Amino acid sequence: MKYRLGALVAAGVLAGGFATSASAADLGGNCCADLEERIAELEATTARKGNRKVSLTVSGWVGQQVTWWDDGSESNVYVTDLGSTLASHVMFTGQAQIMPGWTAGYVLHLEAIGSDSLTTSQDVADGPNAVLLSGSTATNGVSTLQSFWFIKSDQLGKVSVGKQSQASDNTAILVDGSGSLVPANWVPFDFFSFFVRRDNGALTNLAWAGAGVWGDVNGLPTNSVRYDSPTFGGFSVSASWGEDDFWDVAARYAGEWNSVKVSIAAAYSQTSDNHNTNAFFPAGNTLQPIDTGYFQIGAYAEHVPTGLFAYGAYGHLNYGGDHWGDARSNDTWYGKAGIRQRWNPLGHTVLYGEYEHIENRNGTAFTGPVTDTGGGVTFYDSSSARLWGVGVVQEIDAAAMSLWLKYRNIDASFSGVETNSETGFGTDNFNEVTAGALINF
Repeated sequence: MKYRLGALVAAGVLAGGFATSASAADLGGNCCADLEERIAELEATTARKGNRKVSLTVSGWVGQQVTWWDDGSESNVYVTDLGSTLASHVMFTGQAQIMPGWTAGYVLHLEAIGSDSLTTSQDVADGPNAVLLSGSTATNGVSTLQSFWFIKSDQLGKVSVGKQSQASDNTAILVDGSGSLVPANWVPFDFFSFFVRRDNGALTNLAWAGAGVWGDVNGLPTNSVRYDSPTFGGFSVSASWGEDDFWDVAARYAGEWNSVKVSIAAAYSQTSDNHNTNAFFPAGNTLQPIDTGYFQIGAYAEHVPTGLFAYGAYGHLNYGGDHWGDARSNDTWYGKAGIRQRWNPLGHTVLYGEYEHIENRNGTAFTGPVTDTGGGVTFYDSSSARLWGVGVVQEIDAAAMSLWLKYRNIDASFSGVETNSETGFGTDNFNEVTAGALINF
């Protein structure tokens, strides 16, 4: 929405100066004073931009959800946000024309988190701050998610500088055009920090995040320089470089053939000299310098007349460096299919089923201690996890809103060397039923 003082003055005149016949008939000396007072009041209570050269647009959304969870021995109901980058936020954007074909602009993106779903667990109903794999921190309250400026040429592309999404941020996720992206994607937003319970009922201090590397390794904005090309025939490319030391490239395509919408995107990112403390690890455990390489690809297809759709994503993460020994990989597969149709006047209804499988072949990344009530346990071989779920999303067009209800079932298995001489251990399944909503503004 763009605010212009002239329009506000006109609105103030119509609403304030001529709202009643008594005011219209009163042409005494107080009429101008009353009008000026009403305009001043309107200006004081209305958002407006600081100059006439650069536009101002305010947008965002508010999202909340209610989750019932059961880890096999304990269950509860939490009210949470949607997790950092999906949580409630407000964005200020704008641009100004430098000359024909050239513009400059800015983005200021603030995120408001009351209870971070990424850090809720059996003992924590309202999730606190989260330290993620990238070393970035997701903070409860209002924090800056993005803040950058850009210069854009219609023919040459756009260069952006500041805190922003890298070229590979959410690359495989954002091609999902089904309308179910928020409740169903390959990031463990709803169960990231919940602790794994063994099939003997003992609760470990290993979070489900430690069962392997789930999707979207580069999931948070960082300080970087980014380039985005113009779109040619549905194709575009991006690249970015950031601290400390990070680079990536991405390519995207979107088009339609014979009533089938298709979109596909792939990216590769490389990170080196990464020093940070990781929430995956026990308290006080600090990462050493490592090299990581991450490849991701996502594809979406929808038959428009019937609304039938399919979406798939794959991610491959390599570790390197002396701390990790030989480079070993982690793989993530995610698939979703369903139907998107307008069966009622409210808007489209989306029915979907999803499945995810991850393989972690570098268990040393999660060296213990992983303890339970039966004694100390340390494992360092491999792990795998599986997720399946079903859900429904109802869009409400008149309110720019989506409602959803979903069920998910997650299980994992671990193998390695343990102090009690076992060759591995099984887990109880984690179950959740979540109802939520997101409204745009």
